[in-house]
Amino acid sequence: MMPSSTRSGAELPAPSTTAVAPAGRRRALSPLLLGLVVAIVVTLGCVALSLAVGTRAIALADVWTALVAPTGTFDDTVVASRIPRTLLAVLVGSALAVSGVVMQGVTRNPLGDPGLLGVNVGAAAAIVTAAWFFGTGSAAASVWVALPGAFVTVVIVYALGSGRRAASPVRLVLAGAVVSAVIAAYIQALSLSRPDVFDSYRYWVVGSLAGREPAVVGEILPFILVGLAFAFLIAPALNTLALGDDTATALGASTGRTRVLGAVATTLLCAASTAAVGPIGFVGLAVPHIVRSFTGSDHRWVMLYSAILGPALVLLADVIARVIVSPAELMVGVVTAFIGAPVLLYAVRRGRGFA
Repeated sequence: MMPSSTRSGAELPAPSTTAVAPAGRRRALSPLLLGLVVAIVVTLGCVALSLAVGTRAIALADVWTALVAPTGTFDDTVVASRIPRTLLAVLVGSALAVSGVVMQGVTRNPLGDPGLLGVNVGAAAAIVTAAWFFGTGSAAASVWVALPGAFVTVVIVYALGSGRRAASPVRLVLAGAVVSAVIAAYIQALSLSRPDVFDSYRYWVVGSLAGREPAVVGEILPFILVGLAFAFLIAPALNTLALGDDTATALGASTGRTRVLGAVATTLLCAASTAAVGPIGFVGLAVPHIVRSFTGSDHRWVMLYSAILGPALVLLADVIARVIVSPAELMVGVVTAFIGAPVLLYAVRRGRGFA
């Protein structure tokens, strides 16, 4: 009997230890999971504001009625007309914020944004070229014109930044700066030489959600979904890449593969967004830093939160742009800078924004 009792006593601590570990992990994850719920609620609130606020203000109760049980009233028509604009803001905000996370992770540059690889300027060059030769100016057509321009620019930047060796963050940033400067001069030469080209380019470059055709949402949706899939696929690898190329390679990570997939994801996300609404700055830079101030530096959490809170920033900026100089509208890119800059400064001063 004694040996049996001893064996029973010896086995008792093992289940207890096993039970404590998951509980500890659950306690560590609970603030982030709770914050995720809060982030979703905040974004849904911004969606409601986007549908309710404008030249004609509509009560939130009437917005809900128009969505779930429309009766054909004028308010229902107004809400329906705002749905494509709201969906476009959600897609663009999520795409720009996630592309910022990827670019900062790939280049290990806390000030990184998609512009470092020349995505925006490549899309702009394609728009101007198409306007010069074919007179392309509509938003829907701009999507298909801007995407190839952005991809070609990124390929050129990678070719110059790699040379005979693997691409490094410093070489990529330098190559991006050189290519962007050359293409910017090309854009100015074309757009200033013909008034009609300048007018077409000016319509696109303002960075606004106003006046975009509803079809644009369907045009950019596949590209953004694929880009988000690539981004979340490499999120764990970005954590390894943050340790440095040598350490990442020693741990079995393929730094070249991660950077290539990161460039593909960034190009898809940013090019589709820029083609649809023009260059809306500051979202890809500010949102990841704001998120890091309360999630830490794990790219999986930063990317998930950024995908949710990026739309909140764009939606809130768009609502403010509609009403601050009503009945006219400000450019949403101007408002994102005014909203994001103070919050980004606060996050950085807390010491965790650049973690």
